[in-house]
Amino acid sequence: MTVQTASLKGLDLLAEIERLKRERNAVILAHYYQKPEIQDLADFVGDSLDLSRKAAATDANVIAFCGVRFMAETAKILSPDKTVVLPDMDAGCSLEDSCPPDQFAAFRAAHPDHIALTYINCSAAVKALSDIIVTSSSAGIILDQIPKDQKIIFGPDRHLGGYLARKMGREMLLWPGICIVHQAFSETELLKLKAEHPDAPVAAHPECPPHIIDHADHIGSTKSILDFALSSPAQMILVATEPHIIHQMEKAAPNKIFIGVPGGDGNCNCNMCPYMALNTLEKLYVALRDLQPRIELSAEVMERARVPLERMLEMAGRTVGQGDVGKPVLPIIDHPEEIDPAISGD
Repeated sequence: MTVQTASLKGLDLLAEIERLKRERNAVILAHYYQKPEIQDLADFVGDSLDLSRKAAATDANVIAFCGVRFMAETAKILSPDKTVVLPDMDAGCSLEDSCPPDQFAAFRAAHPDHIALTYINCSAAVKALSDIIVTSSSAGIILDQIPKDQKIIFGPDRHLGGYLARKMGREMLLWPGICIVHQAFSETELLKLKAEHPDAPVAAHPECPPHIIDHADHIGSTKSILDFALSSPAQMILVATEPHIIHQMEKAAPNKIFIGVPGGDGNCNCNMCPYMALNTLEKLYVALRDLQPRIELSAEVMERARVPLERMLEMAGRTVGQGDVGKPVLPIIDHPEEIDPAISGD
């Protein structure tokens, strides 16, 4: 459902959003891939799981998640008693779309000797069908704890799964999903940039295909890329992830130059996420005003999806190297907000 905002002309949206936030006792979350004007008014800007973790730690009654649908669902799973709204319910994700729950269930049934290690960029229903959820920053820590002879399904991102398989020497059965943004990055355009700026390191997200990853000096989650860009002595960084993260880089290091790697032939906007772009200030205002569109998940799906999320938090948080992939007794994590955000990045 896309919210109609034609009647809002003339409103002081920033003031109205601030007023509604106070009245609703709301917290506003913005992913790094959101437009700068949304990032700048948010209470927290960050990776999807870290945002959900921070929201869970607040006393807010309402979470307004400026991101995409699976992120808002994760916030609801970690804060089941809070109202979670998404400014535009059509803000989906190509990775989520690539992995319908019924097809994933059939795939799992066809490979009963495999456990499902599933990237957080998936629907709540697919999380509920999984054994362990991972983020791009926690996946390696978790893989290290799984016995070498245990067969693994990794989905829905085949590029992230392939990168982990190569890096860690683990053979995995990969679901064939991709992120349309990271898939679009052009090796030709990247090589042109590298030739023009030979001293500029490349920071890339592991959702990128191998022909981009192979040229990267740093590979990591959005938060990891941000940290690298700010800590690197280089005065120019080439960034191979959705370019709206550059807003945070420029705010924190205004004397550095950050260049987004182009997509396609270098003349398109295909390195920008079309789903993230659906969220606007107008839609955020309406979501806070009407408390719609609202994330609604059944108690059964939330409980089942929480299990593999808790496995991840336990394995990558409190007991690194001692994780148990057997069935945990709920609840494992009483305070998900206490988990180190360094392992919760997309």
